[in-house]
Amino acid sequence: MYERIKGFRDFYPAEMQARRQVFDEVESTVRGYGFREIGTPAMEDAQLYIDKSGEEIVDELYSFEDKGGRHVALTPELTPTVARMVVAKQQELSKPIKWFSTRPFWRYEEPQQGRFREFYQTNVDIFGSSDPSADAEILAVAADMLTNLGLDAEDFEFRVSHRDILGGLLDAFGGDIATQQAIRAVDKSAKIETAEYHDLLVDAGLDYEQARTFDELLAVDEDELDELVEFAGTDRIHEAVTNLQNVLAAAEDFGVREFCDLSLETARGLDYYTGVVFECFDSTGEVSRAVFGGGRYDDLIESFGGQPTPAVGFAPGDATLSLLLQRAGVWPDEELSTDYYVLQVGDTRPVAARIARDLREGGHVVETDVSDRSFGAQMNYADSINAETVVIVGERDLENDEVTLKDMASGDQVQAPVGEFPGEHDRPTIEQFE
Repeated sequence: MYERIKGFRDFYPAEMQARRQVFDEVESTVRGYGFREIGTPAMEDAQLYIDKSGEEIVDELYSFEDKGGRHVALTPELTPTVARMVVAKQQELSKPIKWFSTRPFWRYEEPQQGRFREFYQTNVDIFGSSDPSADAEILAVAADMLTNLGLDAEDFEFRVSHRDILGGLLDAFGGDIATQQAIRAVDKSAKIETAEYHDLLVDAGLDYEQARTFDELLAVDEDELDELVEFAGTDRIHEAVTNLQNVLAAAEDFGVREFCDLSLETARGLDYYTGVVFECFDSTGEVSRAVFGGGRYDDLIESFGGQPTPAVGFAPGDATLSLLLQRAGVWPDEELSTDYYVLQVGDTRPVAARIARDLREGGHVVETDVSDRSFGAQMNYADSINAETVVIVGERDLENDEVTLKDMASGDQVQAPVGEFPGEHDRPTIEQFE
């Protein structure tokens, strides 16, 4: 008996139907904003990730040497692949480039709640615009995606920050400070004790008094952002604060400001973020980790050998998104649905097959017997797949040029002329033939 590999999941039809509804709604929302779908490979040169994140990333990859002697890896994320694609055709692509993709990824890490070794993610990116409207559109797409899935402002919040505010404040303390190390400490701050957080800031180059001051500065309210400009007194902080305010103002115009809360403690741990960043959280706290996140990464395309190209995006993953939807009670029902089951009694396959074809041409989900089962067995199967209507094609009925329609919910049934079924009806029901 073979067992499933740790960190990987099976999805049986009922659960997969619910997942498909979620994926379809997410992609429908994204398409509505003009994002175009792309397809990407499941495997890349491992050096792509080593150059981006360092040699230590290999421990987190499903990587190996292929038969051609190449060091390759199953893709753990999409951003490097998309950056590679943009660089390859940068001069040919109309700007802004708005792409999305839903697909699996693989990371060799310890499975836990909301985290698996194989996971599915929808990546949504805009390349070629530094305007605050691009950041706001990403926030709008993310918010509309969630509300279209049945959530509201009581269910989730976007914690919005700006990486240049963090970096600019750290610069203002002077000295030899490891900025990225300090920002990674900020990213961990909500998960650890204050003393441990301050220790991490000290390890990054601040002294303890500076660490406490930095911590206090990050706690300012939105109407106190100008205090950060006064404290630092630099163009970098002024520009970052202004950019953040402009993004939030644009989010108001896009109709999603109610979902956005200032949270300068939100840092996003990845080093390539450069501007506004955000993370989506369950407002109730029952889903304890970020549901997803995103932000601006203006330097990435250039680091992959392309022309300077601003970029912003986000990527909801299936595992944490499903936790939020389930907590809020809006996860789709995990049950099969079938519009029609065409039941055969006796030597009636030609007529039954014609009816099934006609119903499918009308866009319906239709099953029919392929196992030569008895009447009772077919009825039991129709019930097991939640068939809404059973069309009984029996020899006796056909002698009278009729078929029998049975509504499975009420148990009511009626005869319909076989030559008029399904006819011109978009969705034929027993009421139409009574």
